[in-house]
Amino acid sequence: MAIEIKKAVRHSVNLIMSISGVSGSGKTYSALLVAAGLAGPDGHVGFIDTENGRGCMYADSPGIVAALPNGYQTAEMTAPFSPARYIEYIDAFERAGVKVLVIDSGSHEWEGVGSCSEMAEADKGRWNRAKKEHKRFVLRLLNSSMHIIVCLRAREKSKIIDK
Repeated sequence: MAIEIKKAVRHSVNLIMSISGVSGSGKTYSALLVAAGLAGPDGHVGFIDTENGRGCMYADSPGIVAALPNGYQTAEMTAPFSPARYIEYIDAFERAGVKVLVIDSGSHEWEGVGSCSEMAEADKGRWNRAKKEHKRFVLRLLNSSMHIIVCLRAREKSKIIDK
């Protein structure tokens, strides 16, 4: 195979970003607004919902309706939350012509039922298979033709106690 060497020319690439925060901090709402901005007025936004239908809570929210007047498409993903299943869903939204995909939540891929953590546990603490599957998931994100926004649940490190 011949290797083509050429001058670098700036071009657009798809965005991959994460939004993290504790439960109730506005990750989903913010992700939908960012998706609307990336998709534009006629853009096609998709939503992978791993949160038991919570992604539809915003379908009639005034701010989301104003930003996405044509709405957004959603698919509910239930356990197991293996990297391979996330890849299946990403593939399906890409085939559907989605321009921007929100994944809410990506945390389950690492810590949910059937996740990388459970794979390692089933393999007696060996992380080889889990890390290999996670790398496939990350590679799929990098090679997508869509902008992708992944919501990640963060833990509170400390609690503020009012006296």
